[in-house]
Amino acid sequence: MAPAQRIRPDALLSFTTDVLRAEDVPQPDARLLADTLVTAELWGHASHGMLRLPWYVARLRSGATARVTRIERVRDTGALVVLDGGDGIGQVITDHAISLGVERAREYGVSAVGVRNSGHFGTAAYFTRKAADQGCVALLCTNASPAMAPWGGRRKSIGTNPWSIAAPAGRHGTVVMDLANTAVARGKVYLAAERGTEIPAGWAADADGNPTTDPRRAIDGLILPMAGPKGYVMSFMFDVLAGVLTGSAFGAGVAGPYQRDAPSGVGHLLLTIDVAAMADPAAYADRVEALVDATHSAETAPWADRILVPGELEDQNFAEHATAGITLTATTWTSLVTLAAETQVDLPPTEELAA
Repeated sequence: MAPAQRIRPDALLSFTTDVLRAEDVPQPDARLLADTLVTAELWGHASHGMLRLPWYVARLRSGATARVTRIERVRDTGALVVLDGGDGIGQVITDHAISLGVERAREYGVSAVGVRNSGHFGTAAYFTRKAADQGCVALLCTNASPAMAPWGGRRKSIGTNPWSIAAPAGRHGTVVMDLANTAVARGKVYLAAERGTEIPAGWAADADGNPTTDPRRAIDGLILPMAGPKGYVMSFMFDVLAGVLTGSAFGAGVAGPYQRDAPSGVGHLLLTIDVAAMADPAAYADRVEALVDATHSAETAPWADRILVPGELEDQNFAEHATAGITLTATTWTSLVTLAAETQVDLPPTEELAA
């Protein structure tokens, strides 16, 4: 197996786009999907980055994900819209929902966009940040394939069902949270398996329900909810919003991105508020800046050297990796070498890292 590699972000973006173009994904859609993966790497979330490209390609080849995404508007009441993604690319569908959500929020003050028959869209914050950049507050939730058991159960039937909230933050840019309702996003378990490292205690249980630090056993078992039953009920209710309410699949009916043959049936719900419709934008900026400043200046605990607000760590990581390059694990790099050979796309230049 080849050692870990460091790659320039722009070169990785071009390579990923070219691989998807070779799979007959239209240029704008290929570029968008590629950008979501590279951005996840830049933010320091390799669990949602390049390791997922082979999963997406396998689904395109099987037909589980449509190469050409065709979005149908099945309900439109003005401030509320329901979209059917037709089993297309989740990132493309969600990007369309964000554009529409911002457009309708500017017209009505607030909007709700439900999405059915979508696919995995990567990091939710990629999309909510876009709304915040346009002066809106956005809440985006999605359901996902079964990962956890209901509280008191033994078999997984409920997804991690992540969600994100982003808001403009004046001179601080954007404040944004993005989290799964489990102790950890399942992608982080896959990443640990790729790296050959153990996972922390409290992340997962094996197929028999016993706690495990072995990521391979965790993949075959259960991801544990965050905060005990609180994480379970949050995931359940987000499945109601993203799956049941939108008319999409829900519970055990949702297929994950690593399942190459099954249509995903993922559902999303996007709520968007135009800041200017609720408050004077300048006054809002003053208030959110005051909140960030007060949080930054709070007294630190002995173990901390500074206090960050939500989204700030990703901004720091982005700046660092944009300069230093993106480091891919040996396993991920090997999978990209395979894809390059299969699609006849040239690999990007790399810097080999010591083991």
